[in-house]
Order: sequence, then C-alpha cells, then structure tokens
Amino acid sequence: MIKGSVLFMCRDNSAMSQMAEAFAKQVAPKDIDVLSAGIEPAKSMEPAAVEVMKEYGIDMSSMQPKAVSDLGILQFDLVVALTGTADDTLPPVSGSPPVVRWVIREARALGEEHADKKETLKQAAGTIRSLVADLFRCGYCEAFLTYKINTDKVIDNIPLGILAHDKNRKIFFFSRGAEKLTGMSAGDVIGRDCHDVFVPRLCGDNCSFCDHDVIPLFEKKCYSTVIPEVRGERKELDVTVVPILDAKSRFQGVVASLADNTPLVSIMREYEGEDAFCGIIGRTNEMRSVFQQIRDLGVYDVPVNISGETGTGKELVARAIHKESTRRDGPFVPINCGALPEGLVESELFGHVKGSFSGAVRDKKGRFELADGGTLFLDEVAELPQSAQVKLLRFLQEGTLEKVGSETPISVNVRIISATNKDLKKEVEKGIFRSDLYYRLNVVPISLPPLRERKSDIPLLVNHFIKRMSAKSGINGITVSNEAMDHLVAYDWPGNVRELQNVLQFLVIKAAAGKTVKVAHLPPEIRGRDVSVAKPRGRRSKLVRETVENALARAGWNKAKAARILGVGRATLYRFLEKHPEIDAGGDDML
Repeated sequence: MIKGSVLFMCRDNSAMSQMAEAFAKQVAPKDIDVLSAGIEPAKSMEPAAVEVMKEYGIDMSSMQPKAVSDLGILQFDLVVALTGTADDTLPPVSGSPPVVRWVIREARALGEEHADKKETLKQAAGTIRSLVADLFRCGYCEAFLTYKINTDKVIDNIPLGILAHDKNRKIFFFSRGAEKLTGMSAGDVIGRDCHDVFVPRLCGDNCSFCDHDVIPLFEKKCYSTVIPEVRGERKELDVTVVPILDAKSRFQGVVASLADNTPLVSIMREYEGEDAFCGIIGRTNEMRSVFQQIRDLGVYDVPVNISGETGTGKELVARAIHKESTRRDGPFVPINCGALPEGLVESELFGHVKGSFSGAVRDKKGRFELADGGTLFLDEVAELPQSAQVKLLRFLQEGTLEKVGSETPISVNVRIISATNKDLKKEVEKGIFRSDLYYRLNVVPISLPPLRERKSDIPLLVNHFIKRMSAKSGINGITVSNEAMDHLVAYDWPGNVRELQNVLQFLVIKAAAGKTVKVAHLPPEIRGRDVSVAKPRGRRSKLVRETVENALARAGWNKAKAARILGVGRATLYRFLEKHPEIDAGGDDML
C-alpha cells in the first residue's frame, strides 16, 4: 500500500469527521495516517456522538474537536469532506490534495434535542462507516494517492516555482521548484501569510489581497519582481497569477507560477558590459560600489537619499533603483523641488481640491498620487519650504497625505527617493532642514563622486556619448584624437557629466566634416589646459594616485604605455599598483 495521509473534514459539526476518523483507523492500512478537523468546529466533543460510537465498540470520549486552521504545516494527500449540502464552500488544504465530497445529513438540522441529535448521528454513522470501508477496501484511497503522487511529480518537474494561497494569503501549496527558487522549504511556508514569508513582498505592489473585505476580480496578472533568495543570491522573477475558483465559480485563492529570469538579466548585463549598469557609465571602484548599492536596494523598499554635485547623474541613479526594484512596473515621477514656486510647492506635491485657492478651478492630483504604486523622486529636496517638509514627514511616518484645501487624509503607496547637491547635515545644523525629516529620508545614503575624482571614466563616457550622439544625428564614424582625449581627461569638469555631455554635443557638430575631434575643436577653457607630464629631473618624483589614474586613462589602461607617459619603468608602476589595489588598472596589460 502506498504511504499517505487522509484528512476527514466537516464544517461546524466536527462529530461527523471524528466518527469518520475513528472508523478509518479500524480499516486503514498502517501506512496511511488519518486525521479529522472542522472548518469551524464545536468547542467540545458531542455527547450524542460518543454514545452512538459506543454501540460500534469505539470509545471517542477522549477525542477533541480540531480546526483545519490549527493543523499548521501538515500536508495531506487526500481530503474527504463531509458536508450537509453539495454547495458548501470548502477552504483549500495544505498540499492541494484531491477532495472527495460526502453529502451526509447533519444533526444540527433537527435542533438541539439530544434524542434527535443521537438519532440523526446514528443514521450518519452507518453511512460514514460504509463509505469509509469502501474507501479503503475497494481501492479508491490508493487510486487517489497514486493520482496525487503523479500530479506532484509533474508539477515538481516543471521548470517553474508554483505556489498557491487562499483568500487570507495563507500558503497551502509550495512546489519543489518554488523551494529551489526561494531557498525555503514547504515546511517553512505552508500555513503562513505570504506577506510574512516574503519580506519584502514577492508581489510588490501587485497584491490584490490587502483589503480583506474586497474579493479581487481578475483573470490573470503578469509582472516581474526581485527577491533576495535565502542564500543571499538575488533572483529576478517573472510572475503569473491566476485565480482559483470552486465548482460554483466562487473565488478561493490564487496560484502563482515563478519563472527564474536571472540568467537572462545576467546576459543582458554582460551585453551592456562591465563598464555600464542601467545606462550609468563607470568602471572605477567608486562607481562599481554605487552599482552594487543599486542592486542591493532593488529588493528593499526603503527611502534613499542621493547626494552629489550638480551634473553627477543623481536622477539616473534614482531611475536605476526604480528599474531594479519590485516597483519597476509602476510610474517613476521626478520633480525638481528647487524649480517650484514657493506658493505652489504643496499643490504640486500633494494636489489640491477645487476652490482651495484662487485659480483652483478643479481638483488636481499631486505628484504623490501620480506616483502611486511606483517611485517619487524629489530632486533638490533641500529646497523644500518648512511647510512642505512637515507634510512630507507626516507621509513618511503614516503613509497618508492631505490635499491642499482638504481635511480628508488619503493613502498613497509610494517609495521616496530624494537627492541634493547640498550637505543636508549642514542644512539641519543651520535650521533650514528638519532633522527628523533628514533621518527619515537618509535611511540609505548614496554619494556620487564628481567627475574630477573618477577621471579614468572620462574616455568611457566620451566614447559612449559620441557613439550615441553620432547615431542620433546621423553622423557616424566620429572619433576623438589622442591629443583631444588628453585635454578632455585633464579638464576638471566643474559641471560634471552633464557638462561633458553638453561639450561633446558641441564637438560632434564641429567635427562632422572631418569625422575626428581634434584639439582645435575644443572649447578654449579645455583647449588651454596643460596636459603635458613634466619629465623628472634627477631623482624621479614619487607617483601619486591621481597622476597614475590620469596616465592609465590616457593610455587606454595599457600599463606599458602609462609607464612611458609617467616616465617610469613598468616594474615601478606595477609595484605602485600592487600597493594601491583601490586603483582600477583595467585587468591584463595590452602590449
């Protein structure tokens, strides 16, 4: 006989399922575990049922009613539901076993008189005894168990993770594929709320079960998400969710398939190259650290504050965080707080109602509402007036806001990413920025280095922008001469990447005829820069990090050529690089 477990389940008259359990234990093979439970069981054993079972020589006096919800992580291979009518709604059971329904008249139908109950239960006991005997002796139980085993084999060999939960988000099925994807076992998750199992949520902002009073209505949902797998590996998933309906088309829960999209994402990133991430160009250690922070933040829905000089790419980083997060399918709404007229800041951020001020001729949604389900990027957040800071703080604390002219709070599901080119800590010390808001926004700080501190990235950026601008303008084949590149690398770029981008747009137009950007094409402030490397007199000057990085960048990371530019031997440069592993020397030498 196949090993397995059988659950006898009824609604509120737990006596019937207990009688079935008692009869089954007399005839079931020893490899079959038998249990009984009620959906809403009685608080104590039914005395009339005890008396009826004594007539069959079975003592049920020590049995106690159990609730299906109290069975925890137990999984079953077969459920036998003893119901009063064929229309009774049954909850999903752990393991998603096949369900057999026995319609049996319930004792409660004849009122509370003991004699009536006993007579009804006596009739029920006879029927149950006969059905239980057929279940085990006629091969039906073995057939159902075989069906369950084969079905599980099919599901477990599908290259997807499958999970299912009921209307209360309680997981009742978790396939072997889901175990492999998440690093969690079925025993870890069965019977638990999926929002408690997956932190942050697997569904992100695509959940249909946050309002228990509303039955979700949909045919299918498809979305992508990311999760931190238990062993620390980030997983990129494509999720498909479909509803579970009973025979009467009543909603019972959902089943979700999880497809591992991580390999494809990895291939796309390899195609993008080691020197780029989500459209951000850089190969220095500082930029690679920023890339890793963005990846790590994708699965954690916390506020982020990006600091850096004007033009360093703060909005680009904010967009990358959004793209890598579970909110990627939601809107990304940027707003420059410093560009808003002071009288309209609150209206732009939080919206207003008709008639709230002169010119408010209709209700208007603010940026918070427009970003619902996604990310709101507050650029130059240090420029917010105190009144708006108070409202922003309240939103971060309570998740609600009030439109201008309204006293009714509304809930909005938004992730906040802020950015500033100022030192917020100093703004707090000056009393310009609220300290409590600062700590709420600065949960995860990201600092972007200025371009002058990552000069080895300049040739990468130049080639990237030249290629993109050439394709856009239809002027292909434009290159930058070595001498012009030396000047571009030597310049300090006070406007950072934004200034470099603007200069290159100008250079593409200037060099269109000859297809080569030369020193003569450069703006005077860049062309006049001294890029020569002084020849050492007598004893060679000591190498310093910035000089070495500049030489490597000018040499295209060819160490032999960089050594010649620096006026030192290759061995000297190699020794210096060994002592300074923080310098990204570009891997193997190109001779």
